[in-house]
Amino acid sequence: MIEIDLDTVVTALRGAGCVFAEEEAALLTGAASSPAELELLVAQRISGIPLEHLLGWAEFRGLRVAVGPGVFVPRQRTGFLVEQAVRLGRSGSGGTRVVVDLCCGCGALGLAAATELARNGIRVHLTASDIEPAAVACARRNLAPLSAHVYQGDLFDPLPAALAGHVDILIANTPYVPTPMIARMPPEARDHEPRYALDGGPDGLDIVRRVATEAAAWLAPGGSVLVESSEEQADSAMEIFARHGLTAFVRESEALYATAVIGMRRRDL
Repeated sequence: MIEIDLDTVVTALRGAGCVFAEEEAALLTGAASSPAELELLVAQRISGIPLEHLLGWAEFRGLRVAVGPGVFVPRQRTGFLVEQAVRLGRSGSGGTRVVVDLCCGCGALGLAAATELARNGIRVHLTASDIEPAAVACARRNLAPLSAHVYQGDLFDPLPAALAGHVDILIANTPYVPTPMIARMPPEARDHEPRYALDGGPDGLDIVRRVATEAAAWLAPGGSVLVESSEEQADSAMEIFARHGLTAFVRESEALYATAVIGMRRRDL
């Protein structure tokens, strides 16, 4: 640990608007190998670079996942989507689940879901995909211990055809910020995360519509697709799933300020 006046770092970060200045100061100090490196890290953080990009990792549901420049940082509220996926994965018979992490980013959701299902004695065959090369490289690093396959491409396009009709859990952390609202996002997200991972189109549901169009063809009978949305978008997202033959419902977490919209393929289809 380098010698540094931690109070000075905290003051600088707090002055830049960092809400958790004390925690961030401790993390940056621990990551720096010299006072000069710490000074650079603090300056970069003050400029708006996400803390996780500077550290090279993010904590998500108790796991440390690698992230880097140009890669979407998983939000803590999105852990609720994982909770719902695990709940669905625990139900039903059989000891193996086919899980797809679509729009996977760094692969945090698939990693967390597979890890938690494994703790319940359920084996997971995990596949992930993302359109961004930097995200795919990051996901391959994070998911390598699970022997997961990570593909680069647009939504379902790169997935192996053999998965069609066999996916038990499809987690799709689609972008859902309406285009007009992008300008109001915090600079660390707006300026340092890929636009495709944030912008959901005029009403925020463009990618949800695209996922819903193909989801039923990839899901196994009784399989489910899960997306995150805002509370205001939930009813519209449910209607989108229903129009494509899925039984749709919403789950909410007040504690995490999170909304999950779930579409389930009927078992008799």
